[in-house]
Amino acid sequence: MVGPLADGPLQCQADQMARTIDTGTDDLLARVEGNVGVITINRPERRNALSEGVYTGFAAALPVMAEDPQVRVLMVTGAGGAFCAGGDVKAMNDSHQSGVPRAGKTGGIEDRVAGLRARQRQVSLALHQFPNPVVAALPGAAAGAGLSIALAADLRLAAERAVLVTAFANVGASGDFGGTWFLTQLVGTAKAKELYLTSPRITAAEGKDLGMVNVVLPDEGFDQAALEWCHDLAGRAPIAARLMKENLNRALHVDLATALDAEAPNMVRAMSTEDHKEAAAAFVEKRPPVFRGE
Repeated sequence: MVGPLADGPLQCQADQMARTIDTGTDDLLARVEGNVGVITINRPERRNALSEGVYTGFAAALPVMAEDPQVRVLMVTGAGGAFCAGGDVKAMNDSHQSGVPRAGKTGGIEDRVAGLRARQRQVSLALHQFPNPVVAALPGAAAGAGLSIALAADLRLAAERAVLVTAFANVGASGDFGGTWFLTQLVGTAKAKELYLTSPRITAAEGKDLGMVNVVLPDEGFDQAALEWCHDLAGRAPIAARLMKENLNRALHVDLATALDAEAPNMVRAMSTEDHKEAAAAFVEKRPPVFRGE
């Protein structure tokens, strides 16, 4: 089990090498600390509800981080004590009352469908297909499309106070950003239907029991503990991790024979790396391995 690091080489490296990535918006911030890329949804006054700026930020940051050789793990989180409240219901209501379409919501039905499809691919599909492990760190509520985005990550860390809720049934919506697909993979069809149709509030502990949350961390110091957890994960063999994610994503839609045929070249590639040789030597020498992504 990966766990938080004490202050050590990885944390020192992170402090020394922190740098920001321009997302073109204040609604979503991005930085790289050591070998961890950090994306922060930054609308705390709206509990990090989604906006055109958030979508623009994801579209700008994810391709840059995917190509960055320094980034071994990507952490997605939210500012101000929440992860993401999903759609901005207040803005929706204001638009309905005024009759003025919100930004990105103009045009006919087909135009709006095309726009939503594009945003979903820029966020949820891009997170799912991100070459390295993606960790969603939930300091608080993840609701609606915010929960969908958290589920698009490979792993989820949650503060004890965090609440997960599908929420769409509560606002007369059917769901977007892939939540129905991801949740079905995690909890099964019947439970996913229950969670969508009845929209209960799920605590972090309940989410862990259901398989929606991987690790629950204390509320106090959650942001730092989650970052340290990601640094620890980034300290593991990065080439092997990328190939593992590729294998696991493929397993969602291929038969066993195809999965076996694809696992073989990935295994040979991984065991041909300097990282594998280092791990074998470290095992024999009874010391921690130092992985360099080579």
